[in-house]
Amino acid sequence: MSFVKIWIHLVFATKNRQPLLVPELRYQLHKHIKENCKEKEIFLQAINGYSDHIHCLISLGKDQNII
Repeated sequence: MSFVKIWIHLVFATKNRQPLLVPELRYQLHKHIKENCKEKEIFLQAINGYSDHIHCLISLGKDQNII
């Protein structure tokens, strides 16, 4: 049986790349994303970002899709 692992790199940005994600808001947003991934059984390998964007590296399960 084959083993396949597909990684997805997501980037979320603020409108017009405005620096709206101050550290406190960024922390809350990271927490929200982590909780959502756990609830939906999405493997979140890494999350990071800056004041105008957030990066997530995820892997979906075999029964999940990006639609």
